[in-house]
Amino acid sequence: MADDVRGRRIAAMRGCDRLLSGVRPATVRERLAELTAVAGPELMPDYYGDGLVGDLEERVARLLGTPAAVYFPTGTMAQQVALRYGAEVTGRRAVALHPLGHQEVHERRAYADLTGLRSVHPTTAPRNPTAAEIAALDEPVGTVVFELPLRDAGFVLPGWAELAEAAGVARAAGARVHFDGARLWESAPYLGRGPAEIAGLADSTYVSFYKTLGGLSGAAVAGTDDFAGYARAWRHRHGGQLFQQWPAVLSALAGIERELPLVPEYVRHARVVAAGLAKLPGAVVFPQPPHTHQFRLWLPHPAARLNQATLALAEQEGVWFAGGWQDTELPGHAMAEISVQGPALEWSAGDVLETGLRLLDRIQDRAAG
Repeated sequence: MADDVRGRRIAAMRGCDRLLSGVRPATVRERLAELTAVAGPELMPDYYGDGLVGDLEERVARLLGTPAAVYFPTGTMAQQVALRYGAEVTGRRAVALHPLGHQEVHERRAYADLTGLRSVHPTTAPRNPTAAEIAALDEPVGTVVFELPLRDAGFVLPGWAELAEAAGVARAAGARVHFDGARLWESAPYLGRGPAEIAGLADSTYVSFYKTLGGLSGAAVAGTDDFAGYARAWRHRHGGQLFQQWPAVLSALAGIERELPLVPEYVRHARVVAAGLAKLPGAVVFPQPPHTHQFRLWLPHPAARLNQATLALAEQEGVWFAGGWQDTELPGHAMAEISVQGPALEWSAGDVLETGLRLLDRIQDRAAG
C-alpha cells in the first residue's frame, strides 16, 4: 500500500504544471541526460577518489575558505569521522550535541555505536546552544556541534553574533567546533555572511550535495590539511573509498553551478510563500518569517485528510501544494515541511492563499460527504 501511495504521489508531482513545495521528480533517463550535459566528451571517470572527486573537493574548499575538503559518499559517514577526530586530538570522548540534532535523530547515533563516543546535551530548547550553555557544561567535551539550521526544531538559526560567541566559548574551553552544515548554503542569507566566513568559525564543516543543490548523493567535510588527511584515512576504513563515484560527483558539481547561485532567491521567496500560508484558516507557520528556504506549516486537520486532498488536487488540477503531512502532538493538527525552490518562484502570496483555500475546501467537502 505504501508503495502504491508513493507511486501515485510521484506520478502526480511529475504531471503538475505548478509546484509550491519541492521539485518535480526526475526519471533515471532524465538524470542521466543531465549528467551527460555536464560531462565533456573527453571526461574520464574517477578512480578511487582522483580526477572528478579531487576537482569537487577543491571547489568546496574554495567555497568554504578552508585549506582542504574531503568527499564522502554519505553525510553520516562524514560526521562520524569529524567527531572521532575531535575525540582523538583533544583526548575527550564526550561530544556536545543537541538532542534534536541529526546525529541523534537521523543517524542512529552512529557516532556512539560505531565510534564509541558519548553525548552531552547543552540544551533541550528548540535551538542551537548558546555561549552560556556551553560554558555551563559540567564536563569537558572534545567537540561542540552546531547544526545550521537545526532542522528538527523547524529549520531555525541563531543570529551571527550569537553563533560567533558560542563558537568562541567552545574553543576557549578546549573543544573543537563542528558545523553540521548539510543546509549551510541556505543559512548564509539569514546569518548575513558568506559560506567561507561561516565556516571560518568552525574547525570542521560538513556540507551536503543532495540537500538543496539537487545532487544524487554525497557530502564533504572541510578543514585543515591535518584533518583532511585523517578524514581520508578513516573514509577508507569506513568503506567510503569507492572505486568510482562520478555520477554523484558530476551532479554535485552541476548543483554548485546551477542551484547554489539561486539559493538566496529561494530564501527571500520563502517569506512570500510563508506570508500567504499564514493567512489560511488556523494555519501556523514556523519560524515566521522563515530563516531559510524551508520551514514548517501546521493546519488544523488530520494528516490523512491533508495528504488525500493534496494528492487529489495534484491529480485533478495539476497543482502540487505540499506533501508529507504528519500528525503532531497537537490534537487534530498536522504538520508539513515546506521547501521553496525553483518551481515556487512563480507563486505570489495571493496564489499561495488561493490554492491553500481550494485544498481546504476539498477536506471540508469530504468531511461533509
